[in-house]
Amino acid sequence: MSIDQFRLDDRVAIVTGAGRGLGRAHAILLASLGAKVVVNDFGGSKEGVGSDTQPANEVVAEIIADGGIAVADTNSVSTPEGCAAIVDTAIREFGRLDILVNNAGISRWASFPEADAENLEVTLDVHLRGTWHMTRSAWPHFEKQEYGRIINTVSTGMLGLPSNLAYATAKGAVLGFTRSLAYQARSTPGILVNAVSPNAMTRPSETTDKAGVVSGQVTDARLAAMQTNTVSPLVGYLAQESCPVNGEIIVAGAGRFGRWFQGFTNGWLNESAEPASVESIASHWEEINDMEDFYVPTDLYDWSARFMSQLN
Repeated sequence: MSIDQFRLDDRVAIVTGAGRGLGRAHAILLASLGAKVVVNDFGGSKEGVGSDTQPANEVVAEIIADGGIAVADTNSVSTPEGCAAIVDTAIREFGRLDILVNNAGISRWASFPEADAENLEVTLDVHLRGTWHMTRSAWPHFEKQEYGRIINTVSTGMLGLPSNLAYATAKGAVLGFTRSLAYQARSTPGILVNAVSPNAMTRPSETTDKAGVVSGQVTDARLAAMQTNTVSPLVGYLAQESCPVNGEIIVAGAGRFGRWFQGFTNGWLNESAEPASVESIASHWEEINDMEDFYVPTDLYDWSARFMSQLN
């Protein structure tokens, strides 16, 4: 295949949290493919404190120096007004919007119950509400032109990690948002919604031994393999007009790419006329958990039809 067939000329992209780390790598990659990029970054710390215009402006300068087209935007994704302003930047500067990469994130590491209400709310503001409001602001433009690519950022951190509660909670919510919005997008011509789960060393993961979590041993080679630019080609692929999937979550990083799916066991069917008892559940526990014939539903209706097939 030729790289020319993956060009994004005349497409306009917004990348949130693009001043550093993954967002920076995504913005540079999309610009290198010909997209005009709004580089959004509020410029706060990894905990979401403070602001700085320099990160976004530096990435824009880097893109322009390489022959690309980009503008900086320093609005915060943590409010609906900030999200609307970011989309307005794309429309004002480039006249349209085609690609939205919801990447902005923070991380306030805390164990339970020290992870308090503020810890949760501030994290949700950026990860969940930021993704929600950015997408809601972009959606009318996508509907009008019958085209749009939405790429959300989730995390394998939601599988369970010490002191990661608010972050994992927010990312789990983004996963649900991605799947549900993708279902709606089926009836909206030209719009696809997918998610990327990055495996890379980023600012939010600096306070943890992430390479050690993944590998059990930290080495320079492993750290080098987990650079942010190993994830961005997947973003570039999901941003394509020819993107073949909707509602999928793809894990990317360290040279490996894989589908993350949600599966269900066939379980045990109580065929007695009486409701199942605690004892009967205990006696069929292995069958309930047997993964030999698991299935991957496409949506809630598919799952419901399978789970209650005995009632048809």
